[in-house]
Amino acid sequence: MTDLVPTGRELKALKMLWELGEATVRDIYGRFDGGTGTLPYTTVLSLLQMMEKKGLAGHRRQGKTYVYFAKIDRERTFQALAGGLLDRVFDGAIDEYLAHALNSRRVSAAELTRLERMIGEAKSRGKKKKT
Repeated sequence: MTDLVPTGRELKALKMLWELGEATVRDIYGRFDGGTGTLPYTTVLSLLQMMEKKGLAGHRRQGKTYVYFAKIDRERTFQALAGGLLDRVFDGAIDEYLAHALNSRRVSAAELTRLERMIGEAKSRGKKKKT
């Protein structure tokens, strides 16, 4: 990923591109704000053009239509965003970050099971680095 952190709207558009694989401006426009049309079509077009200039998205021509796609990886983007939040807000204290996240909403049993598995995997990686 580039050092660029996507804005809120850019991240919203990226999530749609990751989900769809490729999308036209009209596709993205139809999904933004639940398809309410509160965000003008030209704003979505400008957003995608700016994302392309930043290297977040690219396009290909399909007849007269531009079809956009994400140029950055979803997982790497989420890792960078999470790491940035962890550093900016919690000064790198992952336990405090996780405590606030867990206390901010109801957590399902399945989510807790996944967290326990990830913690176990992190412990295993930590033990391997020490040897």
